[in-house]
Amino acid sequence: MIKYNLKCINNHEFESWFSDSNEFDKLNKKKLLECIYCASNKIKKSIMAPMISGTKSKKDSIQPLNKDLSNKKKDLLQLRNYIEKNFEFVGDKLSEKAREVYYNKKTEKGIYGTATAEEREEMEEEGIDLLRVPWASKDN
Repeated sequence: MIKYNLKCINNHEFESWFSDSNEFDKLNKKKLLECIYCASNKIKKSIMAPMISGTKSKKDSIQPLNKDLSNKKKDLLQLRNYIEKNFEFVGDKLSEKAREVYYNKKTEKGIYGTATAEEREEMEEEGIDLLRVPWASKDN
């Protein structure tokens, strides 16, 4: 893959990816490229600087990423533990229980559980606020 800086006849600049250096020429010759701003199909390559790899090894660049992911998982596990301690688990009855809380104000305690995409959409249409939380596994 190669990324080119492109410019249309109206001097709009934008970037695009191509499978190889010949693909741009083929598509441009057939007038299949368009400016993303004005739809002009008169496109040319703009001045671009090559991306030069540094001397860092892949291992050096992956380690900070792994540490960051590990920290994010810890944050998600803390959030999960907080939810499990402070909210009532209602399982797949979330839409039913959320409506009871919303319309009848029966309970002061928050709830959590699962709902289908259709159930979530219906609750949102009714004005019931939902928050989807990524549920981090405690096992790994």
